[in-house]
Amino acid sequence: MSQPHRLPAGGHVDRERAVSFTFDGRAMQGHPGDTLASALLANGVRLVGRSFKYHRPRGIFSAGVEEPNALVELRDGARREPNTRATVAELFDGLTASSQNRRGSLAFDWMSVNGLLAPWLGAGFYYKTFMWPASFWERVYEPLIRRAAGLGSASGLADPDRYEGAHAHCDVLVVGAGAAGLAAARAAGAAGARVILAEQDFLLGGDLLNDAVLEPWRTDTIAALAAMPDVTLMPRTTVYGFYDHGVLGAVERVADHLPEPPPHAPRQRAWTIRTKQVVHATGAHERLIAFPGNDRPGVMLAGAARTYARRYGVRAGEAAVLFATHDGAYDAAFAMAEAGARIGAIIDPRRDSPAMQRAREAGFTLRGGSEVCGTVGGNALRGVEVRALGAAGRGDAYPADLLMISGGWNPAVHLASMSGAPLVWDEALSAFLPGAPVQRECSAGACRGVHGIGAAAADGAAAGRAAAI
Repeated sequence: MSQPHRLPAGGHVDRERAVSFTFDGRAMQGHPGDTLASALLANGVRLVGRSFKYHRPRGIFSAGVEEPNALVELRDGARREPNTRATVAELFDGLTASSQNRRGSLAFDWMSVNGLLAPWLGAGFYYKTFMWPASFWERVYEPLIRRAAGLGSASGLADPDRYEGAHAHCDVLVVGAGAAGLAAARAAGAAGARVILAEQDFLLGGDLLNDAVLEPWRTDTIAALAAMPDVTLMPRTTVYGFYDHGVLGAVERVADHLPEPPPHAPRQRAWTIRTKQVVHATGAHERLIAFPGNDRPGVMLAGAARTYARRYGVRAGEAAVLFATHDGAYDAAFAMAEAGARIGAIIDPRRDSPAMQRAREAGFTLRGGSEVCGTVGGNALRGVEVRALGAAGRGDAYPADLLMISGGWNPAVHLASMSGAPLVWDEALSAFLPGAPVQRECSAGACRGVHGIGAAAADGAAAGRAAAI
């Protein structure tokens, strides 16, 4: 079973071993180190689901926890798990996955006829339409609407797995293991603090996993942390809550990456962590850009396309267009070109910038002062329409099966906000940043607007040293 979009080398997957899985009954293969999303893309799968109400086709949009589209059902029987993001589901041998929210096959969903009725089915239309007789709402109308617009479904069987609660104490809790988090944990550990480093991914490194040049630094730092007796590394662990008096909640996915938990082991573990100081190194989420047709399969965040190429060794498209509003997104065009994709054009509403000059020198077709005004295609992207910024009409057409978009970065300020810290608007970044701490916590790296791996690592190291005092 071939993987036509898998690159011959590179990334953090084990090409020496094959992992078999199925999607909607179709047998495919991936490698250890893949997510379900990266394996699907490697096998050429673009359509993975249907939208909530109109049943419009949906593809993989991101490469992380922010994924809005690729929601699937995993496993079968009593372990069936609906509404799981394919972008964070770690691939394992024998995984069974299926699409959801469809009537008929995924490619020919007869409920997609709802899209033709969109002008008459505005938000909340059912609350205004199905008002009479009142007794029909619970008995007739609501059940019909839920069956038409629902997502996945639970198995209805008793859960065969075990779960447990646990407690941990430390001097410094570092949340996130990108460049800032790794540097913070190493600095705090070197200062003699008891450190827990929690990372929701199954690999430590964050954006470092997309940079082969910095791989020696990543592996050296992880090895140094593993050798420190007072440092605990917790991958596959999501810190979800910050409460009073330095108490945080976390969930460790102990066996979600296995067909079933080992004997006497839980599937998941709920942690209550008490700490003297918290360093948030949670990174940032890439912004989308609003335009007609931006939900079509083949439209993807620029950072996600770069991640699939460099971390997973997967080419997400053959003919790509980049639509970006900032210099940081241009690396996606270079990554896709290195992966063998043809870059049809780079679209940028700005007139000039250092990254735009570098792209011109590299031979890319660049249209400054322009915008994407629409897309063409059905179950997969076939083309992109581009026009001058503010112009009317449909514009020029560029053939493409991948449109990479990036409107900047939103710092992941969720935990800092939960701790009680106010959010402060930064006009230069057009984003909210964490304000003055209320509890003993601080933020480092991209989650406080410090971008670039070198700058984020230096910021994290400073935060780690300060937290250990």
